[in-house]
Amino acid sequence: MSADHVGTYVPADPWPLPRDASVADHLVQRLACWGVRRYFGFPGDGINGMTSALQRTNEQVQFVQVRHEETAGFAASAHVKYGGGPLGAVLVTSGPGAIHALNGLYDAKLDHQPVIALVGHTALTAEGGGYYQEVDLLALYKDVAAAFLAQLDHPSQVRHLVDRACRTALARRTVTALVLPLDVQDLPAVPNPPHAHGFYHTSSVPSSGPTTPPEADIRHAAQVLGSGERVAMLVGQGALGAENEVREIAHRLGAGVATALLGFTAVDHREPWVTGAIGLLGTRPSWQLMNQCDRLLIVGSNMPYSEFYPPPGQARAVQIDHDGTQLGLRYPTEVNLTGDAAPTLRALLAALGPGPGPIRWRETVAGATAAWRQSQRELAEQVADPVNPQLLFATLSERLPDDVMLAVDCGTTTAWYARHVKVRPGMLASLSGTLLSMGGAMPYALAAKFAHPDRPLVALIGDGAMQMNGVNELITVAKYWRGWADPRFVVLVLNNRDLAFVSWEQRSDEGTPMFPDSQQLPDIAYHRWGEVLGLRGELVDHPDQVADVWDRALRADRPTVINALVDPAELMMPPHFTVDQARKTAAAVLRGDTDWAGILRRGIPSVVTTYRPRRP
Repeated sequence: MSADHVGTYVPADPWPLPRDASVADHLVQRLACWGVRRYFGFPGDGINGMTSALQRTNEQVQFVQVRHEETAGFAASAHVKYGGGPLGAVLVTSGPGAIHALNGLYDAKLDHQPVIALVGHTALTAEGGGYYQEVDLLALYKDVAAAFLAQLDHPSQVRHLVDRACRTALARRTVTALVLPLDVQDLPAVPNPPHAHGFYHTSSVPSSGPTTPPEADIRHAAQVLGSGERVAMLVGQGALGAENEVREIAHRLGAGVATALLGFTAVDHREPWVTGAIGLLGTRPSWQLMNQCDRLLIVGSNMPYSEFYPPPGQARAVQIDHDGTQLGLRYPTEVNLTGDAAPTLRALLAALGPGPGPIRWRETVAGATAAWRQSQRELAEQVADPVNPQLLFATLSERLPDDVMLAVDCGTTTAWYARHVKVRPGMLASLSGTLLSMGGAMPYALAAKFAHPDRPLVALIGDGAMQMNGVNELITVAKYWRGWADPRFVVLVLNNRDLAFVSWEQRSDEGTPMFPDSQQLPDIAYHRWGEVLGLRGELVDHPDQVADVWDRALRADRPTVINALVDPAELMMPPHFTVDQARKTAAAVLRGDTDWAGILRRGIPSVVTTYRPRRP
């Protein structure tokens, strides 16, 4: 995400602390100075002091009770991604609660989202005695909160520990953590430490962020890019907030633009020069763009698949990132610009001078993109058993409200989202982009809805992820939805009774058949579970139902769960299907894959439709 917003928010003045305030009261108030007004978590006796303090704020701060602490970590990460506030906050109890939260916190760390974790702990008086739920939290959190981790042992530490944890999380866009012993939470607050040796007086004023690189580096980058005839751009989440600048520089350079999944909303995917997603789940025109370009501009992306960049030596490259440590890690770049995306691109535009760039290259990119989109629509409309999952996504894309928020899980849903959903300006969308963890979509959806309760939301989830934590977090939806200004919360479950993404990885990477004991899933009536909770349920088991189900769900007066029975044999064709992948997939069939008939039934038309030469 563009770092332009870092240091620019102005939190409301916190409430005054009463004379009898506790350390927990002081913690909550000081965190409010940094904009923390919403905590995701689950209660426990290790944080009783904190939950009591939240209750005493008289709803100036919100505690969102989820079903599992892992959800709290994911939701805190998504809280920032969807614009709910400058910092995400997790509040969990000692021992098991702290352990549960780790996966969601790693999602925040790997996707560079500022989150502070507040973790309850054994009372100081009992530490080291083998007390119930006593875990070495400083050791446990040493990696995920490596940027700043501390235990609060004295009331006078509250100010400087909170200030440093929040400032570090914002400046480094990462996870920080404070370990809170139970007995310390209830001690009398010391809001103003003594002016004496060994005490600190710190500031809760946010730090300014990086802005633009030196002018000489900007000129060098302009010279490199401006001399190209076939410019490609790769934009990631660092370009969010710089949508206008991305569009203008793409026009100036005559560039085609590919997107990392976390940067999907930085461009309008209806544009002919936007080739779409890059990587294993990406599009063929994005792969062609990278293999034919002579210049590459990377904006706020750290996409790690090196085989999807131009071959080394083919393209001269420039990279922009607000974190200088991330520059030049994926491609041998010639100019590395440390700065925020929007002002750096504006400076680069000024140095480039008037345009536009090469028209013929743009026409080539647009032609390849149009042909790909046509083939994808044909794929979505092909007959499957019982429903083609791609049809659900293609049909949804045509119906999305302008202000919709999308939460996407990892697996086959990611592929169909990347290839069929044309995100446009005004929409919000995200997923677990680097950790690639299953089970992220429902926590993301909840966080998005709390950030913007007046906007519609669609969560796109596979049945594996739904069984992992989605069915439980529907209870959270049932608990809170009546308080949302817009009750539309649509959950699409792709029910193919198979961990399909892993099954296809086994076939194409290992040459082994799908392993039923590992891969097959119980067939659950997800729509019925939604109805039990007082939500709407929809069953899709025929392609003729798809359009009407989406129409009903997107105008419903309450959340809707769509149980879509889809074909497990639907192939996720990579943008470039190698001979080795084809050989190994064939070997899996020959070795007795239980779905060999489906692979042949869907594989042949998918390959022909995807790879046959065509004109747009």
